[in-house]
Amino acid sequence: MEKIVRFGVSLEPDLLKKFDKLIRKKGYASRSEAIRDLIREETVKQSLENENEDIVGTLTIVYDHDASNVTNKLLDVQHLHHKNSLSTMHVHLDAHNCLEVIVVSGKGKDVRSIADRITSIKGVKHGKLVVTKKRFD
Repeated sequence: MEKIVRFGVSLEPDLLKKFDKLIRKKGYASRSEAIRDLIREETVKQSLENENEDIVGTLTIVYDHDASNVTNKLLDVQHLHHKNSLSTMHVHLDAHNCLEVIVVSGKGKDVRSIADRITSIKGVKHGKLVVTKKRFD
C-alpha cells in the first residue's frame, strides 16, 4: 500500500464554499479525493502535450452520408491507419446524418493527425477528439 502524505491547503472562505458545493454535487466522499482527481487531471493533461506520448481516445464525428463519397473517404483513412483505428461504432441519426465514434490509439502526433484528416473530410459536420494516457505508471 502506498504511503499517504498529508499537507495543508489555504483557501479563501468563498472559494472553499464553492469547492465544497462542487464536490458534493459530483459525489466525492472527501475534499482529499476531489483534490487528488484535480491533480491527476492536470498531470495527465501535461503529459498529453508530449507528441510522443502513447495515448488512447475517441474521435466522435457527425457527417452527412449523402455528401460526396464521404463514407468511402472515412473508411479509407481508417484502413490506411488500421493500427491506430481500433474500433468504430456507427449510429444513424436520421435519414441523412450519421454519428461515428472511432476508438484510436498510438503516439499523440499520429492520433491527432488522423483526427485532423478525418474531421477535414468534406461532409463531416463536426468532430471532437478526446484522449487520455494509455498507461498510468
